[in-house]
Amino acid sequence: MIPRYARPEMVAIWSPETKFRIWFEIEAHACDAQAALGVIPRENAEAVWKARDVPFDVARIDAIEAVTRHDVIAFLTHLAEIVGADQARFVHQGMTSSDVLDTTLNIQLVRAADLLLAGVDRVLAALKARAFEHKDTVRIGRSHGIHAEPTTMGLTFARFHAEMARNRARLAAARAEVATGAISGAVGTFANIDPAVEAHVCAQLGLVPEPISTQVIPRDRHAMYFATLGVIASSIENIATEIRHMQRTEVLEAEEYFSPGQKGSSAMPHKRNPVLSENLTGLARLVRGMVIPAMENVALWHERDISHSSVERMIGPDATITLDFALHRLAGVIERLVVYPENMLKNLNKFKGLVMSQRVLLALTQAGVSREDAYRLVQRNAMKVWEQGADFKTELLADPEVTAALTPAEIEEKFDLGYHTKHVDTIFARVFGTGA
Repeated sequence: MIPRYARPEMVAIWSPETKFRIWFEIEAHACDAQAALGVIPRENAEAVWKARDVPFDVARIDAIEAVTRHDVIAFLTHLAEIVGADQARFVHQGMTSSDVLDTTLNIQLVRAADLLLAGVDRVLAALKARAFEHKDTVRIGRSHGIHAEPTTMGLTFARFHAEMARNRARLAAARAEVATGAISGAVGTFANIDPAVEAHVCAQLGLVPEPISTQVIPRDRHAMYFATLGVIASSIENIATEIRHMQRTEVLEAEEYFSPGQKGSSAMPHKRNPVLSENLTGLARLVRGMVIPAMENVALWHERDISHSSVERMIGPDATITLDFALHRLAGVIERLVVYPENMLKNLNKFKGLVMSQRVLLALTQAGVSREDAYRLVQRNAMKVWEQGADFKTELLADPEVTAALTPAEIEEKFDLGYHTKHVDTIFARVFGTGA
C-alpha cells in the first residue's frame, strides 16, 4: 500500500526484515527440536542462534535470489554466511519451503489480526460514547431515503456498535482459525521430519499444529480470514454512508469535523465535504476486492501449486494495511463527528406531523374502523401535507370521518414524540448490557 493509507505498526508486520526474522525463528526452533530428538548435534542447533541479534541483509538476500530464483534458498544461504556453513548444515533438515512460508504467513496474519482487533475496539469505544451522548437526541428515521418515523441518534450509533461487535467476534474467530503452523515436509507426510518438531515450533511461536497439511496449509482458513476482513470493510462503509447522508446540505444533521485551515474545494471556498467518509467508502471497496482471490486460492492442484502465492504476497499486506488504516480513520471520524440536534428536529418537523401517520392509523383501527378505511382516511390527509404543505394534525381534526372515530384529545395524543422513544433504554440494555 502507498504510505497515504498505511499505519507504520501494520506496515512493519509485512516488512522484509520482519519476514526474515520469522523465517529465522522457525528454522532455529526446528533445529532445537531436531537436536532434542538426537537428529542433529546440539552444538549445531545452538550455533544457529548466533544470528538472533544479527540484522539480516535484505539486499544481500535479494542478490542471492536473483541467482537462485528461490527466496527461501536465498535466505538459507545468507543465514549460513552469518552462522558458518558447517554449523548451518542441518538447518532446514527434512523441511520444505512451504513449512517456512505458510507458517510465517499465518504468524503475520495473526499479528495483523491483533492490530485490527485493537482498531475495532477503538471504533466500538467511539460508537458507545456517542451512543450514550445522544441516546435521547431525537431524529427522523428514514426508509428508502424518505421520512419514516422518529428514532434517536443514540440508536443509530448503537446499531452500528452492535454490528461492529459482531465483526469483532468474527475477526477473533478468523484469527483463531488461521493461527496454525505446518512443519510437515514435502507433501505433508512427515517422512523426513518428526511431528514433534512441528509441535515444538508451533508452541514457541504461538500457533497450533495444522491437523493435516499437504505441502501447504489448507487455504480455506485464509479464505475465511479475508472474507471476514471484507465484512468488516462493508460495515465501515455502512457507517460512512450514513455520515455522508447526514452531511448533505439538505440534511445537515451531522458532519465531519472541519479543522482550522482546512479547505473543501479548490474552486468553491464555501465547501465542507465529507471527504473522510468518502475515502472510507473507497478503501472498503479495495478490501472487499481482495476477498474473491482469497476464495479462489482454496482450490490447488494435488498437494500444492503456487497459484496462491502471488495473490497472498499482495493481499496479505494490502488488505490488512488498508483495513487497519480505515478502522482508525473511522474511529477518528466518529470521535470528532459534529452532531446538530436542532437540525434533526427541524427535519423531523419538515412535513408538519406527517411522520405520526401510523399512530393515527392504529388508533382508528382500535376505535373500530376497518384497516382499509383507516388507511384511506389517513392517507388522504397525508397527501395534503405532501402536495399542499398542509399541517397533518390540522387536517385530521378537520376530517369528520376521522373525528367521528377519535376525539380531538385522542388525535392530539398521537403526536407525542416520547411514544417513539419509550423503549430506547431496553434497546440500549440489549446492545451494551444492563450495567453499561
